[in-house]
Amino acid sequence: MIHHLDHCRGALRCDMATLFRVFLFCFLAISASVRAAGPALSGGELDRIGKRIWKSECDGTVEGLTSWNAGEEFPSLGIGHFIWYPSGYQGPFEESFPKLLAWYRERGVGLPEWLEQARGCPWPTRAAFIKDHDGARQKQLRALFSNTIREQVLFIIHRLHESTPQYREAAGRAWPRVERNLALMEASAAGNFALIDYINFKGTGLNPKERYKGEGWGLLQVLMEMEAPDAGSAPAAFGVAATRLLERRVANSPPERGENRWMQGWRNRCAAYGGKF
Repeated sequence: MIHHLDHCRGALRCDMATLFRVFLFCFLAISASVRAAGPALSGGELDRIGKRIWKSECDGTVEGLTSWNAGEEFPSLGIGHFIWYPSGYQGPFEESFPKLLAWYRERGVGLPEWLEQARGCPWPTRAAFIKDHDGARQKQLRALFSNTIREQVLFIIHRLHESTPQYREAAGRAWPRVERNLALMEASAAGNFALIDYINFKGTGLNPKERYKGEGWGLLQVLMEMEAPDAGSAPAAFGVAATRLLERRVANSPPERGENRWMQGWRNRCAAYGGKF
């Protein structure tokens, strides 16, 4: 009888341990899914974020939705200035425009026929792009971007959430700091805007090609660099860290790229993260 009771107690302890492991697994899985989903933003917040990104990248103009900056090898398109490489060109930066097109298709956004069939940017040079500024294709692109502001913002948010699980491995020992800073940023509307804007502005920080002299400037590097005591100060601290990294980028960049000409605009953009949202 005693042996039987001991056996029952042992089985109960085993079952409780199993149940605890199952509970822990489910809790971690749910927590991970919540993290992956990111903070819920209202339609109004999405629209406000979209307008601010549009203002930052394109000065809020329809004409700015299709541009090709001097000194660059590719056009920058949409409110987020998504990069699209000409056919046959392989650059060091993440090519985000084809991913936006895939996002549009997944969400049922209709695309012009020529865009569906395009295999790389159809304009081989900046001169050809500028010459065709008032052509049918660029007019169709500007109309597409003007009518899909919220979809573009959701795409940028998707890029952020898609990259977050990779940050743990990439950050290594710095992961607790990155995780804390990410949580502080996600605790406010201003912090969320800064995260969304910066990952669109300067990328995830995960691409090993986006380095000068081995040093990156993407979102991961900013989260590793920033120092914030609380959620209220986090957006401003994020802006300070981002500015520091971008100044380092310019200092490390090849002189022939002349990146210093962009630095004041970058400073202004990062300083705005600490302002009113």
